[in-house]
Amino acid sequence: MLDTTMPALRAANDADSPDECAWVRAAVAGDTAAYERIYHRHAPRLYAVLWRLCGGHAARAEDALQEAFLQAWRALPGFRFDSSLGTWLHRLGVNAALMELRANAARDAGDSGEEGWDLLAAVPAVDRCAGTSLDLERALETLPPRARAVLVLHDIEGWKHQEIADQLQMAVGSSKAQLHRARGLLRARLGEPA
Repeated sequence: MLDTTMPALRAANDADSPDECAWVRAAVAGDTAAYERIYHRHAPRLYAVLWRLCGGHAARAEDALQEAFLQAWRALPGFRFDSSLGTWLHRLGVNAALMELRANAARDAGDSGEEGWDLLAAVPAVDRCAGTSLDLERALETLPPRARAVLVLHDIEGWKHQEIADQLQMAVGSSKAQLHRARGLLRARLGEPA
């Protein structure tokens, strides 16, 4: 069962509709109502991704969402329809969230090194059904930010390790190692056998 603090996802069509193409053209021409329609169509799904990347911190996710749509407004005249608008906005949002994580890395003690992993690994695993003790969303929140980012980008968003490594400024091997350890810690935290 998902934590009710996470926004409900509204299905968004990955392919741009003819209306959406018209909205982009109108927004480029200065029609703010058209841009608002784009925002209302894509913001719920994008916020859900950013919320996960930000570890359930609503304020950070909202900041990343706002930054993504500000960047989109400035860059929309250069949008060439090479990809769907949703894909383009998704990439802007994920980049904004990753910038937010990098900016806050110094404050996040859990991401400073092995200490965060050791603290999480020391949490006793439960012997009950995962759904009765802790849901996946809450378990994701317990991961250090970089590990959470790797797990969300790889397992939920489908990114390749090279893309993750480039965005998080780490080696591909580090991305793979963080993913392996994050999965193991999640399994332990959720009470699943290793």
